[in-house]
Order: sequence, then structure tokens, then C-alpha cells
Amino acid sequence: MNAIEIKNLCKSYGDFSLDNINLTLPGGCILGLIGENGAGKSTTIKCILDIVHKDSGEITILGRDNQKWIKTTKEDIGIVLDEAGFSDSFKVGDIGRVMSCIFKNWNSVLYNEYLDKMNIPKNKKYKEFSRGTKMKLSIIVALCHNAKLLILDEATNGLDPVARDEITDIFLEFTRDEEHSILLSSHIVSDLEKVCDYIAFIHKGRLLLIEEKDRLRDEYAIVNCTAEQLGGLNQSAIIGKRVSSYSVQAIVKRSEIPQGLSTSPVSIEELFVFMVKGE
Repeated sequence: MNAIEIKNLCKSYGDFSLDNINLTLPGGCILGLIGENGAGKSTTIKCILDIVHKDSGEITILGRDNQKWIKTTKEDIGIVLDEAGFSDSFKVGDIGRVMSCIFKNWNSVLYNEYLDKMNIPKNKKYKEFSRGTKMKLSIIVALCHNAKLLILDEATNGLDPVARDEITDIFLEFTRDEEHSILLSSHIVSDLEKVCDYIAFIHKGRLLLIEEKDRLRDEYAIVNCTAEQLGGLNQSAIIGKRVSSYSVQAIVKRSEIPQGLSTSPVSIEELFVFMVKGE
């Protein structure tokens, strides 16, 4: 079963629109939603969760209509948004007790194990935590009620490199269970490149591409050539280009690159930047 299915999602504001988004997150996988600030990542996630009501389209979560998820699938979904909504006066013990009342599958033992592993102070109030510590605590809560699906919006923001590495290891461990899946949005592409099975690029409300991460690396390469050489290539195979006074650098489908041209591997971040600037 697919964890999330989005078909022809549209949502319009005065100065911004999600335009016909189609996206699938297979079960047992991590999908990274990449986009610059304001691209539509958070709006897409809020539509999935029905926090923002879509104008049109279909969304299912774990096989159920998304507008019914709060009643039927709350236990199965762990959510991390920009603001956790915990009381400023709460300590982590208070948060654990509240969560045990909300979720019937709350795991207090696992909660305390994660608190120790992530070095969360137990004697401080929530308002005294740094943004990074607040984000770590939100992720821990999402992991501790036996969820099958994590939906995480910019969850690695504010974390130092060591904490990000710890969190990504936890995500990989979580999805070893084939019934577990993660939708993770971020503009920190290196985090997504490390853990994701699928990558989706969103820009100005449009989904530019969704594909298996490894297939993207295999399908495209960076070509270093002259403008004349680039002009001789199939233009539809060129994702984007960067032109200088001396040479041209472009991302091109490997199948369309003739022998003799200098190529190098492409990173997910380079692919996204070239796609956006190459429009």
C-alpha cells in the first residue's frame, strides 16, 4: 500500500498557487520534498493533513481519504511542523504525560530512551530550549506512538551537523520496517540526499520532477563543453546550463551525451539548482 497518494492537487492563494501536484510515497520508503523557501512544500504538507483545504484534487493517507485522517489514522501518523504547539511551561516529563493521554500506543520507555540519546535536558522548561532542541523533541514525540508514517516539514532545520546525522540514522532505522514511510521536506538538500529513496522537486508551486534518487544520479551527468558543442545536443535532454566567458556547464541526460564530451557525476543539489535556473 502507498503511504501517500496525491492526484491533481490544486490550491490557490492571492499570490501563490499549487498547480496540479501529483505525488506518490510508496510504503517502506522515504520521499524528500525539495524546494526553496516559498516553493510550496509546507502548503503541500498542510493540504495532505487537511490543515489547509485543497481547492481540488484527491489525497489519500495510508489508503484513507485525507479529510478523514484525524478520526481514523491519528495513531498511525507522526507529524513535525514548524511549531510543535507544546506549552512553554512544560518540561519533557509533562509532554510525555500529555502524549500518553492523546495516543493509546504511546511508548514511555522509548520516549525516555530517545531523550537520553538526543541529550534533551529534563529539568528545563520548553520555552528555555533552543530551536534545535525543540525540533529534536518534536521528532522524538513523532517517533514514540508507533506511527507508520512520519510527515516532517523542515524537521532538520536548526539542528547542528551531529544532531542531523543522528536524526537521519533514526529515520533509516525507522523505515527498515516495510510498513513505515517518511515524507520529509527540506531545503537542506544534503540531508535528503543521504536518506531518501525518492526525490521530488517543487518550485513556484509546480512539481518539476519526482524520481528514485539513484535513478536520477544514473540518468543525468554534468557536461563541460563549448556553446557550439552544447548547441549540437538534443535540447530537450538539457535540464539546465551555466554559461561563462570560457565554457558552458550543463546537466544533460546521459543517453543523449555523445562520446568525447567531458562529463562528471551530478549531485541532487546541483540537479535541482540547474533545473530551477534553467527554466
